[in-house]
Amino acid sequence: MQMLCQSNYVPMPLRRFSRHCLTWALNGLFLLGCSVGFSEPLTTQAQMQAQVTEWAKKTQLLGGTPFSFAPMDLRLKIQACQRPLEMDLPFASKETVRVRCQTDKPWQLYIRLLPASSVPEATPVKVADAKEISHKQVVVGNLLLRRGTLLTADMLSEIEYSAQGLDPQAVSSIRDLENAEIIRDMPAGTPLRSHDVRRAVLVKRGQSVLLTVTQGNGFSITARVDALQDGKMGEQIRLKSPESGRILSGVVTGPSAAKGI
Repeated sequence: MQMLCQSNYVPMPLRRFSRHCLTWALNGLFLLGCSVGFSEPLTTQAQMQAQVTEWAKKTQLLGGTPFSFAPMDLRLKIQACQRPLEMDLPFASKETVRVRCQTDKPWQLYIRLLPASSVPEATPVKVADAKEISHKQVVVGNLLLRRGTLLTADMLSEIEYSAQGLDPQAVSSIRDLENAEIIRDMPAGTPLRSHDVRRAVLVKRGQSVLLTVTQGNGFSITARVDALQDGKMGEQIRLKSPESGRILSGVVTGPSAAKGI
């Protein structure tokens, strides 16, 4: 009696075709995995600027004055941040904002705000030629700046510097460095970058501080008080009157100086 059996035989041409299809499919999946697994998503400048704008409105950064953003270096690639961006003012100027991403892969960058009064009227757009973009304004030290030095305007100069190979974080305005502290030795004439400085401690604990209290009629009084804690520009600190022992609060306005609140 003859029985019918299901055959597993596959003709040779069909087997070759199947192997080719499988190889193409695996290669396609591998390439797809590479494109997805090894590239990190980017945060657009528009998304970052929207968060900075919202922060500026909440903090009344420029007193409610409309502003725009200074053009950013096109070489900067902003990596996506899994947490809300954090903003603060690292320097004396309120026009430079530090944006930070506080994750396991942290990053930070500095952006400059342009108040409406300093924004030029719209002009026809033109393409800049190589000569126009070959140099940028940077800030350099007039002499060797040693680590820990509190920077003042007379130590610095603004010069035109070759844009080729220039660090994107090079500082362009002396105002952004006033009352900042240098964190590494920098030779004279070297462009200063935002990560070469940090906010300086302008008032130290136990130090005598000149406190200015302004009243509503424009009349102000000053007094010498003792600092009970360290403070940087714009920070609120506790102070103590050496005569009465009264505890006061003040905002740091400069080296060994504060205003009453």
